[in-house]
Amino acid sequence: MGDTTNTVRIEGDCHPRFAAVRDALADNFARHSEIGSAVAVYHQGEKVVDLWAGHMEPARKRAWQPDTLCLMYSIAKSMSALAIHILADEGKVDLEAPVAQYWPEFAQNGKAHVKVRQILSHYDGLWATDAAEPGDVYDAARMTWVLEQQALVWPVETKGAYDTVNIGFKAAEIVRRITGQRIQDFVHERICRPLGANYFLGVPEDKLSLVADLTPNANAAPRPANVDQNSPQARAHRCSPRPFNTDVQNGHQFRTNGVPSFGGFGEARAMARIYAALADGGVIDGERIISKPAIERAVVQQWSDMKDGVLGMPMAFGLGFMRNPPSGEPLFGRWADGFGHLGSGGARALAVPSQRLALCFVSNYQSETLGKGVRTEAVVKAACDSLS
Repeated sequence: MGDTTNTVRIEGDCHPRFAAVRDALADNFARHSEIGSAVAVYHQGEKVVDLWAGHMEPARKRAWQPDTLCLMYSIAKSMSALAIHILADEGKVDLEAPVAQYWPEFAQNGKAHVKVRQILSHYDGLWATDAAEPGDVYDAARMTWVLEQQALVWPVETKGAYDTVNIGFKAAEIVRRITGQRIQDFVHERICRPLGANYFLGVPEDKLSLVADLTPNANAAPRPANVDQNSPQARAHRCSPRPFNTDVQNGHQFRTNGVPSFGGFGEARAMARIYAALADGGVIDGERIISKPAIERAVVQQWSDMKDGVLGMPMAFGLGFMRNPPSGEPLFGRWADGFGHLGSGGARALAVPSQRLALCFVSNYQSETLGKGVRTEAVVKAACDSLS
């Protein structure tokens, strides 16, 4: 069914209880210059919202389709972490074991004691890529070498720091050492395919025409002209191409590479379905991907800080999943057990087990601030308020 509001047609289905989500989506187009977006919500194991609207590119000539794929950026980090939790659930990984038990070369430069749990929780002090060259992020073998050479920036569990780039490659190499598979294939075979979720760490060639083009936000704060090359963000991104803007991210190499930290593309309904399984003890529609105890272990908060060590933002982390930050922002719902992950462009995925609620919002118009913005927050709030 469709609903026309201010000339933008909101397509899809929405349970009457969640009508505020449709209204928030329409308002984003009417007042906040939205280009194209989609949102899906699951409640009590049922898909109650599946909406999309707008266009796949800023020229507004290609309408957003039911199967449009959108870059979700760092939501990929939670999928890479989930891969490790699935292996731990099967007894193939001990989260308290040293990473070097599975990846011996990782022990170089004082890292022999770093635990799997600590890398998942962004609490290992290993967020820099000092030995990297621009573009190494596209080369998994090269990134593995970079991580082996990298020394800890500070001792483990002394400062939580958002691991912008490395977390996906750490998880990827552990998965490869244990299973022989690329993490991109593991995520597809063990998470996405069983759930029928169209989410890809690396878009297949035959699906590239489905990908929405990204557009920078005109209201975003301008980037500084001169970046301190010794700053945490610069050290973390030494492996990224120059430049690394939306033009690059709209390109073939980035779309198909499957960077495991921020290179996942998918439908909002796909990620909402994955998180719905996490909200419901690891199972949805009879398909189980992980056990309930493994999920409960994955979301136990490891640290919380008003200024994390890389981005300088309020942040709290479990083992690969974000928790609501100490600033009080309800990024993952107002309930104490909410968890999920941000995407730097404004994508959001969340699960609230106590409410059996899951959500994913995506947009091809970048957020005003890193991972947060008026459009994302409006949709998340509308969904959560629908349960009042």
